[in-house]
Amino acid sequence: MRKFLLSAIGIAIVIIALIISYFIVENNIKPKPKVEKVSKMVFSEIVKNSTIPITIPANGTLVAKNRLELYSEVQGIFQGSANDFKAGQPYKKGQTLISINSSEYYASVQSAKSDLYNAITAIMPDLRLDYPSDFPKWQTYLSNFDLNKSVKPLPESSNEKVNYFITGRGIITAYYNVKNLEQRLSKYSIYAPFNGVLTEALVTKGTLIRPSQKLGEFIDTSAYELELSIGKTFSDLLQIGENVQLQTPEGDANYTGKVTRINGKIDQATQTIKVFVEVKGKSLKEGMFLEAHLEAKEEPNAIKISRKLLIDESEIFIIKDSILDIIKVKPVYFSPKEVVIKGVPDGTKILSKSIPGAYAGMLVKSYEEPKKQTAK
Repeated sequence: MRKFLLSAIGIAIVIIALIISYFIVENNIKPKPKVEKVSKMVFSEIVKNSTIPITIPANGTLVAKNRLELYSEVQGIFQGSANDFKAGQPYKKGQTLISINSSEYYASVQSAKSDLYNAITAIMPDLRLDYPSDFPKWQTYLSNFDLNKSVKPLPESSNEKVNYFITGRGIITAYYNVKNLEQRLSKYSIYAPFNGVLTEALVTKGTLIRPSQKLGEFIDTSAYELELSIGKTFSDLLQIGENVQLQTPEGDANYTGKVTRINGKIDQATQTIKVFVEVKGKSLKEGMFLEAHLEAKEEPNAIKISRKLLIDESEIFIIKDSILDIIKVKPVYFSPKEVVIKGVPDGTKILSKSIPGAYAGMLVKSYEEPKKQTAK
């Protein structure tokens, strides 16, 4: 009997423990909370296809269209200049840039002129007797002969005997000897061929100048050229005479240039072609860095979007009934920040700004903003 009671009490305790455990477990189970769907706010725009001008960006540095590197062909002491021969000094057309002392050489020229004059004087008696018809020409030439001026061309004659006579007396040789010396004498002075500025000065007054020595550099400040490297794909789309919009990297100044030359050779290393744009402006300086925007062609039925919105180079997100979806597009031109695409129907709502973690089927709330694209 005692064993039976103990067994009954043990069983009763186990049953009570199980019942208590059941109620404890049931009371600890919390109802599963309902997950509310969250819509993310995104910026969007409505697509309206139009004709998009494709603009090729390029950049380069300005170079003076007209420039003169000054070299000496003679030797002597730098005597002077119309202005101070220093970098930044302006000169007008025709002013003396460099004058080299030529007194010694000038004396040689005058001596040669005197020899020519004496040689012509010596033939005058024979010319009067043997060829009286040609005598007046030579008499007039001799009367107008000026040692302080450039020697004028010798009188011409249709009589071959006169020409033989003049040549035999060494008149022709003496004349061309003088002209050669005069030509050499003119190189002792260098004149400004146009209005401009001296950008480099390598000599000063009193310097001994030697032949082939570089003296400085002179440029025309009224016109500059910008050399641009354009991809060969667009080389056939550019034409001479087209206007090009130029601006400084900071964007604080804008200029309008014109395509003046297009190189006919493609650079094998870069596969680009050189395009030269002429530009004028008072604020322009040689060596200034400018950015250019060349209008190569126009793409109809297209839109321009940020490159960040393009997925795998051929897809973009659209919004359908507050849900993101993906469609295929056709990119036609890539710029550093934007891409021109085709294949998006008018009225389609697309993202105007990229959102992190976006995926097809994502629930969104869209906020439309004005479309920022340039169209023609």
